[in-house]
Amino acid sequence: MAKVPAKAKPEHALLAVPRELMPRDLRVSLHDYTRGGTDRFLTNGQGAKQDMTGFEDQYVNIIDYIVRITHRIWEEKDIGYIYDTYAHNCRVWDDVGLQYGRDKIVADTTHTINAFPDVKLYADEVIWAGDAEHGFHTSHRTVIKGTNTGFSRWGPPTMRPVNVWCIANCVARENEIFEEHVQYNLGAMLQQLGFDLRALAATARAIGIETDPLFAASGRTRVPGQGKPAHGTPRGDGPFDVADFLCSMTQDVWNRRMLSRLTRAYAPALNYQGPTNRSYRSLAQYQSALLSLLAMFPDLSFEPEALYYMEDGKGTTWSSLRWSATGSHGGFGPYGTPTGREVRIWGITQHKIEGETITEEWMQFNEFDLLRQLAPDPVV
Repeated sequence: MAKVPAKAKPEHALLAVPRELMPRDLRVSLHDYTRGGTDRFLTNGQGAKQDMTGFEDQYVNIIDYIVRITHRIWEEKDIGYIYDTYAHNCRVWDDVGLQYGRDKIVADTTHTINAFPDVKLYADEVIWAGDAEHGFHTSHRTVIKGTNTGFSRWGPPTMRPVNVWCIANCVARENEIFEEHVQYNLGAMLQQLGFDLRALAATARAIGIETDPLFAASGRTRVPGQGKPAHGTPRGDGPFDVADFLCSMTQDVWNRRMLSRLTRAYAPALNYQGPTNRSYRSLAQYQSALLSLLAMFPDLSFEPEALYYMEDGKGTTWSSLRWSATGSHGGFGPYGTPTGREVRIWGITQHKIEGETITEEWMQFNEFDLLRQLAPDPVV
């Protein structure tokens, strides 16, 4: 009797690309790309060949493309190369909200390089998935260093150095990025420049640096009516599935407040890097920080939006999860006395998962903008 083939597992709604387009080894990866010397890394390109139909011939794979266009635009100050590598109608969601159009990207890049003329961007990780036909999805974690010797929207030069990291999630096809979600760790940068974050957030609110106030916070889905939050139940048996694991874990922890799930999902010696350069070296510290956030926003609703990942073929997975959350400021904590205000948070989290355990987490969300949302109303 012929063997009946196993039924394929249905695609998870969270996945940004089909499962078969998730890398199953590290032949195309930053790990491989950094094996050569600096000259090859920055100027000549290297690494495994990949189908890059529609891209410039000089780029051998998607890691090569992301790393080298970043270096050329920011460090070589070839700002106009943005016209060749971003779509004219590119959508960019940053710490403040939606920015639309390539010209806005050119203007913002010029502004930042003027403020930090010696800026350096060091690629720390690039998680990717997709292909030339469907589009490449990349989650680029970058360390940014520079000295504020130029004017910026925040004021005159402070002459202070900054050392921050950010995550930029891009989607590219035919040599152009047409969608980007980026978290610049703005709070850490402003803090290192010597600003009082709360005072500056109040100023930003007063002068009208606003996100859209009509964000429909009433559309939360954590608790349907008077019912219970849903359990984070995996979709089925079988081999470990990254999408099931992260979706069910975040549902249990963030929306059901079942923090015991953390001990089953995370390593005790978790390495965590968070917004405004927070750094924890244990699961206990991470759990305390999460409790503090949930206490400040008792009705917080967490919604995962898009996921992709790459594997090394030996049991280790690197994932990028984009998410958003809404809630009201009803509890005490680091963000001050409860204001009752509705807030929205959006962020990107990268995980390193060894076996079925998260050993590293890198999370960025719009923390400075969150402070702005909570700042006192300007006196008229």
